[in-house]
Parts: sequence; C-alpha cells; structure tokens
Amino acid sequence: MRRLLLGYDIGSSSVKATLLDADTGKVVASEGLPKIEMPIAAPQKDWAEQDPEMWWKYIIETTHAITQQGQVKSGELKAIGISYQMHGLVCVDKEGKVLRPSIIWCDSRAVSFGNKAFDQLGEEYCLPHLLNSPGNFTASKLKWVQENEPELYAKIHKVMLPGDFIAMKLSGEIKTSETGLSEGIFWDFKENGISKKLLSYYKIDSSLLAEVVPSFSHQGEVTKEAARLLGIDAGVPITYRAGDQPNNAFSLNVLQEGELATTAGTSGTVYGVSKNPVYDPQSRVNTFIHVNHQQKDPRYGVLLCINGTGILNSWVKRLIGGEAITYPQMNDLASETAIGSDGLSFIPFGNGVERIMQNKPVGAHMMGLNLLQHDRRHVLRAVQEGIVSSLKYGFDIMKDMGLNLNTVKAGKANMFLSPLFREAFVNMNQVSLELYDTDGSQGAARGAGIGVRIYGDAKEAFASLEKLSVFEPEKEKVAAYTEVYGQWKAALSKVM
Repeated sequence: MRRLLLGYDIGSSSVKATLLDADTGKVVASEGLPKIEMPIAAPQKDWAEQDPEMWWKYIIETTHAITQQGQVKSGELKAIGISYQMHGLVCVDKEGKVLRPSIIWCDSRAVSFGNKAFDQLGEEYCLPHLLNSPGNFTASKLKWVQENEPELYAKIHKVMLPGDFIAMKLSGEIKTSETGLSEGIFWDFKENGISKKLLSYYKIDSSLLAEVVPSFSHQGEVTKEAARLLGIDAGVPITYRAGDQPNNAFSLNVLQEGELATTAGTSGTVYGVSKNPVYDPQSRVNTFIHVNHQQKDPRYGVLLCINGTGILNSWVKRLIGGEAITYPQMNDLASETAIGSDGLSFIPFGNGVERIMQNKPVGAHMMGLNLLQHDRRHVLRAVQEGIVSSLKYGFDIMKDMGLNLNTVKAGKANMFLSPLFREAFVNMNQVSLELYDTDGSQGAARGAGIGVRIYGDAKEAFASLEKLSVFEPEKEKVAAYTEVYGQWKAALSKVM
C-alpha cells in the first residue's frame, strides 16, 4: 500500500492541492482551482476581502480532483499539510460560522491603527519585542473590526489566519502556530509568548486567539463530515501548517542561516533565514518565526514582500489581449526590445500599500512614456523590469540588515517561467538563481510527512527535491541592468 501525503496551498489567486508519494518523493496528482483567479472584493478603496467559504469550496473540489487522478484507496492517505496566504483575518462565532469576509494580506485599511500603535508603544518596545511595527498586520486588522464593527466584534469567538480556518473545517478544532502568531504581530520575541502589551494597548482579549501548536505536530484529525465532503478517510491527521512564504522557503529546503527563497506570483517575495532576531528599523521588511525555529536553535525568517508583481503582469495581459495572448507570447514580445525598454519605467505598487515604501500609497505608475516611440513591447518589458527593480530595492534593505544575498532558490513557476524576468533578476541583483521542481503544496505535503514522522528530518524529506537549472549573472548585462535600476529609482523619486 502506498503512503500518500496531501498538501494544500491556499493562495489569494487559487487553491492548490498535491498528493505526494512519501516513499518516492514523486507527485502522484496535483490540481489548482479555479482556473481563473479567485475574486478579491474591494468594497472601498484600498480594501481587499475574500470569503473563507470560497477557499473551503476549492479545497473540496481540488481534493476530489487529485484523489480521482491518483486513484487513492482507503488507508493510503497518511497526513495533511496546509500552507496559506499570510496576514489574513478570519473571525468566527461559537458555532464556527464566519462572521465577515476575511480581510486579506493586501488590504490597507488598518495602516493608521498600526502606525499609531508603533508611535504610542514606541520603537524601543516594538522593534526588540515584535521585530516589526504593528503596521498593517492581522492584529491591527482585528483592531479595525473592533473600532468599526463593534456589534460584529462582540460576536467573535475566535480569530484565525486563513490556514487555521481550513484546518478548523477539516478537523473541527481551532488552533494556530507560533509562526502564525508572529506573522500576525501577536508574538513577543523577547518574552517568547503572546504580546500582552500589544493586546492590552489594542484592548483585545487573548481568549480570542487560538490554541498554539508546533508547525510540525499532530494538530487534529479529519472529521467524518469533512471526510464525506472531501471523499477521503476520516481520522487522517493534520500534521503541518505554515504561512505561504515560510512554507515556500521550506518547500525549497531553505532552513539554514544565509539561505534565501524567492517567489513571484500575485505578490513577489524574497525570504531569508537568520539565526538572529534581526529587524529593519523602518519595518520595510519584516521578521517572523521560521518553521524550524526552536528556542535552543532559533531560526527567523526575514520577508521582503512586493504586493504588485504577478498581479501587475496579469493586469497588463488583460489590458492588451486577454485570452487572445499567452504569457509566453508576452515574454517573446517583451524580448524584442532592448534592456531598459527605451527609457520606459514602471512603478508596480498598485496592489495596496507597500511595506518597503513604509505603507505609503505610492500606487502604480508608467513613467517616461513617448507616444511616438513606445508600443506594447516596451510596456511588457518595462513591467517585468519594474517588478525586478522593486525587488532590488528591497534586496538592498536586506543587505543593510546583514543578510547574505548570493544564491537564491525559487520554484520554476509564475514569473520565473519568463526568461526575461530571470535574466533581469540575476543581473540586476547580481545573484545566482537556482530553480527547483516544487511549489507550496508540495512543500506542505513534505511538511506533513515530517509532522507525522514518516520522515525523520528535512534532509530525508527533501532527498528527492530536483534542481532544474542555475542562472548566473552575465558581466555585460550587469552594467545594463544597473543602469535600468538607476532609471527606475529616478522615476520612483518623482512619485514619492
């Protein structure tokens, strides 16, 4: 009988599920739904919400798809792992019913609450204890609900992150992790526990927070009702959960100090691991607990996030051709123009406020447009160069924090499928880029294997991880992309 591991990755664009054969490390089946992006509601400017029940709907559908593809038999499924979009707020009542749409990661409504908390609590508390400004994170979003929806707030039994909600739907148990609490800015790193001072300041009762369990652990079992809906055995344990960026790093076996992972999906990220609780004094990049953190052997994840990366590329796709043009065709068109897009620059900050811009509403801008010179090819190239430039801007902040940025790992997916994007990334940042055959749902499945102790450690779990290719900077292109970045920074200064 096979030993199968199921990994879920709940994004804001889609939900992906993967079945992994624990003994071979090979993917048995995988599915991502919906085929078009999940809707994000924006009832007001700078708001971003999703219905948590929509995520559950696609969990059900993806599970049916992969269990049918993989011809899963009773007894074969050994454990479930969950990765999820970070920083989202899910509020439920005593019956576990959702009280309002989830305020997701790119929603900007709570910025003023976080900024005020940082000013009044003081950086001498926030930075050493929280390693971040409360900013636009989950705790501040909950404060917004308290202030603006008091009747609804009074009905809240528990608050959760998106992955905690899915785990609740699977198991009936409401739990979270230290990693999750740190990403919500509920965690005091010096006290090694929930931040009583922040909760007191926000007037939030700690009883609203879920029970804390380790990232790799027995976290509940699939109920009979969930099993009926999913078409799997009841009693399968949930043994791993993590936010999407710590999990993406884990998926690439990025667990040790100095290692880095990157993604370029809806948002773009670089995630570095440190043994020290480092922080950016301006909270432009953020530090959380990494999945393999232990008090005696600490690991901290430093996250650079750009909200407007793949979402900008998909927006341009809809604008210039929609279904009539493919992403490879867009890449081919962009490659017909020279490095630098003939002076056209794109500032990609159009998907909510950006942390590296200190939560300022910079917006998206196309700069240097010449109507007699530029066409869609230049726009397509400027978009990709602008996204890489924004990542470079964050890279420099991370370097100033002392992180080693020489080799970066990524899954061969999303914008890293573009040869032009890869070229710009390695040459502008002057790093080696390693691409692997993996994704977040595969990582969640491997995490489940560690949590259920099928794998003794990460080395065993990642023995089958396949490196596909390595890209190195090219001396003649480094200079050209350095000039592109200078051009981009000059354009940015005009809109700041």
